[in-house]
Amino acid sequence: MKEPVDILQSHGIAPTPMRILVLRCLMDSDRTLSLRELEEQLHPADRSTIFRTLTLFEREHLIHCIADGGGAVRYEACHSHHHAVCDDRHVHFRCVQCGRTLCLPQQRVPSIDLPVGYSMYHADYVVTGVCAACSQQEDGK
Repeated sequence: MKEPVDILQSHGIAPTPMRILVLRCLMDSDRTLSLRELEEQLHPADRSTIFRTLTLFEREHLIHCIADGGGAVRYEACHSHHHAVCDDRHVHFRCVQCGRTLCLPQQRVPSIDLPVGYSMYHADYVVTGVCAACSQQEDGK
């Protein structure tokens, strides 16, 4: 896996300490993270600085945002191979029991045939249900 400094530089982004911390936090996570979760992990970092960093990362296709269907916006490191567009479109799963939103990178977002003249910039595909960990807890009761 590439280091955050190399990834930032390859996207033309200056690798400041905060940008490195935010990107590393997202890359090391096994799930999507909300702004609040990032704040907690990066305490005492300023919320507005973290948000500006996330905005920059999204604009440069380093991360993508997921509206998880539960009212929260969540962030995930993008594994895109292009700097101009995000080609890492995969399904996300929101567990109604534990509240986590997980990535399902092997499950690609289905292709959508849009009418002539329409251009797609982004697609959220969130499946809601019970995750494997919560299912196992239910079975063990």
